[in-house]
Amino acid sequence: MSNKIAFIYPGQGAQKVGMGKTFYDQYPEAKAVYDDANEVLDFDLLHVCFEENEQINETAYTQPALVATSLAITKVLQDKGITPEVTAGLSLGEYSAIAAAGGMEATDAIRLVRARGTYMEQAVPNHKGAMSAVLGLTGEEIQEQIKDIPNVWIANYNCPGQVAITGETESVKAAGVKLKDAGSKRVIPLAVSGPFHCPMMEPAAEQLLSELMQTPLQELEIPYISNVTAQQVERKEKIIELLTTQMTHSVLWEQSVCQMIADGVDTFVEVGPGRTLSNFIKKIDKTVKTYQIGTVEEMEQVIGELVCKENK
Repeated sequence: MSNKIAFIYPGQGAQKVGMGKTFYDQYPEAKAVYDDANEVLDFDLLHVCFEENEQINETAYTQPALVATSLAITKVLQDKGITPEVTAGLSLGEYSAIAAAGGMEATDAIRLVRARGTYMEQAVPNHKGAMSAVLGLTGEEIQEQIKDIPNVWIANYNCPGQVAITGETESVKAAGVKLKDAGSKRVIPLAVSGPFHCPMMEPAAEQLLSELMQTPLQELEIPYISNVTAQQVERKEKIIELLTTQMTHSVLWEQSVCQMIADGVDTFVEVGPGRTLSNFIKKIDKTVKTYQIGTVEEMEQVIGELVCKENK
């Protein structure tokens, strides 16, 4: 029985020093992704990805480093014959998903997220915006509690019982207090540099639109799932509008996973460091299979398991 595979790509927070190094060292096609990216970036990508540094956790550096790593690993997987029927990514990861689906070149995706990260950091002054993860309440329950608090919004629907809120710092704090009183198990402030995925990112969205308009897009070889609609995107004409809207809109990750499962996906391969998305999926649907590929060793194990399943 064949698997219907989705490649899924992590967002900010998954980064770690050393990510992708085993692929860079062992596979020329992965090395080429990093080296080509270094040509279009204004900083040393290899230093940020592979050597101890503090930039790796700064949005403007994190974003290109993560996308480069995810796409370097993707290239090796594709060359080994492991290909998806659909792709999806959380927030930043959507750029990896689009490039993996054939919608843009890897270097363009990496260049775009460098600009995106910079614009996001600049959109709101330091300490004026914040985000928190809310555990133990539904999106509907959270929306009901925050509706009368100005300048706070839902940023991410991650999985049942985990939703992120975003907005002005004091409003997010006030929302946290109210949500705890309403029964939230925990409200955890997130270590981010701004209030992402809300109307406060409008200046960044406008700047990003200008970058997107100058980026050559290609026809998609397979569909990807949009964060904004949780629906398949099959035509390149939709990409610019959706990526621009994504900056100010809630990320519908739980809904995206449910859509892929409804479309027949039974195997999710998380490409890049960490297992955050796989953990979310296990809370969404325990019946589907999840794999993580962040190292060559993990890749070899996953390929072995997938080939074994194919032959059954």
